Amino acid sequence: MDKNPLVYKYLIGKRKPYDYDYGNRQGNQSAGCPFCDVAHLENIYKTEGDKIWLKNKYPTLEETDQTILIESSDHQGDISTYTREDNQKLMKFALNCFHQMQDSGKYKSVLWYKNFGPKSDGSLTHPHMQIVGLYSKDGYQDVGPDNFTGFEVGRSGSVEMNLSAYPVQGYQEVNIITHDNTNLETWADLIQKGTQYVRSVLSHGVDSYNLFFYPVNDGAGTCCKIIPRFFASPYFVGYKISQVDDADTLKWEAERLKGFVNGGIIL
Repeated sequence: MDKNPLVYKYLIGKRKPYDYDYGNRQGNQSAGCPFCDVAHLENIYKTEGDKIWLKNKYPTLEETDQTILIESSDHQGDISTYTREDNQKLMKFALNCFHQMQDSGKYKSVLWYKNFGPKSDGSLTHPHMQIVGLYSKDGYQDVGPDNFTGFEVGRSGSVEMNLSAYPVQGYQEVNIITHDNTNLETWADLIQKGTQYVRSVLSHGVDSYNLFFYPVNDGAGTCCKIIPRFFASPYFVGYKISQVDDADTLKWEAERLKGFVNGGIIL
């Protein structure tokens, strides 16, 4: 098993712009948002409306091909606040970009994720995702099918939503799975509902989360995992041991999430 870490290029990281104030963070505090300055963006691969997929100007990781997907021209936008239709278009566009990198055959694995908020390790506020090709590393080696199973919230055709019984980090992780990459409108709707739940209901609302996307069923489907971000448990930081709430609490949380989702008449 490959235990080698990703190597961070410190000198490039020092030049990278950022909005969030992390105190001793090395970098360029942004005087203006580079993602709002569309006229000066370079190395653009694909656009659709105001969505832009382009090469990352600050490739801080060795042995990778880092790309950025700008979600919207709305500087303060987020998946939780887009219109339903705009979010559906975003998820379809992003999934297409992800598959384009996967299908290129250039990488050992391709990772697709989103940072939101100061505890997510994000650097810029403007809504964006990252799609990163790893040339020699399997980014999924420590994540297995169990991580996508849990207490069911609901199903609609090939799409299901659950609260993870075996989280990657913990404590409450929401899984939204399309088992065959169809019914993407419902998949996108549930991702949006999940982010709204995390931001407004879970633990009285949290200010940060990550989305992680994983190929499932040998690549036939895709799981989106929503991980609310708190200060990480020392068991995870020091020992890579995830924690999860007890079963009764998870069942209660799953029912609460189900009620929240069904308020939008999705499942």
